[in-house]
Amino acid sequence: MSFLRPSSMNQLLITINSVKWMPCMFFGFPNFQGIIRLVIMFLLWSTLTEMCHISSSSMSPTLRASDRIFVEKVSYFFRRPALNDIVTFRAPLNQPGFREGDVLIKRIVARAGDLVEVHDGQLYVNMLAKKEDFVTEKPLYAIQPTYVPRGHVYVLGDNRNNSCDSHIWGPLPIKNIVGRYAMRFFRRPVI
Repeated sequence: MSFLRPSSMNQLLITINSVKWMPCMFFGFPNFQGIIRLVIMFLLWSTLTEMCHISSSSMSPTLRASDRIFVEKVSYFFRRPALNDIVTFRAPLNQPGFREGDVLIKRIVARAGDLVEVHDGQLYVNMLAKKEDFVTEKPLYAIQPTYVPRGHVYVLGDNRNNSCDSHIWGPLPIKNIVGRYAMRFFRRPVI
C-alpha cells in the first residue's frame, strides 16, 4: 500500500514556504490581527461600493425591474461624469412623489454647457441627433431646447416613455450623484 504514504515529491513541496501559503494565512486566522484585516477590507468595500435593487422599468432594456447591481462611488472624485454613464442619484425633493433618501438610476445624455431638445421622437444634443441603440422606444414627448447649466447633467431613462427623469424636472445637480453603475450581478429570468 505504498500509494497511501506521502511521496518524496509531496514532502519536498510541503517544506517550501510559498506552497504552504493559503488565503487564510494572509488574514492571520484565527488571531486578532486577521480579524481586524477582514473588518477593514469589509469597511473599505462597503464605503467604495453599494449593492442596489432596481425597482422600476425606467432603464429597460439595459436594466430590468428586480435586477441587482453594484454601484461604485469613487470614480467621480477623480473625473467628471461622462456621457452615457449610468448613475444613481438622490431624487430631486422639489418634485411630488419623492421623499428624502429616494435614489434613482438614469443615463447621462448631456453635460454642462450642452443644449438638449427632443422632437419627432429623437434626442438632439447641441442640435445633433443622437444615435441610441439602448432605448426601448422613441420618446412620445417633446422637450423645448434646454441649456444644461454649470454643475449639472441631463439624465434620461432608457425606457423614455416610462421614466421620471430630466425631461420632467430639468437638469440634475452633479452633487446629487451617489455613484456610477458598475455591473449587474443578478437578473431574474423572464418567465
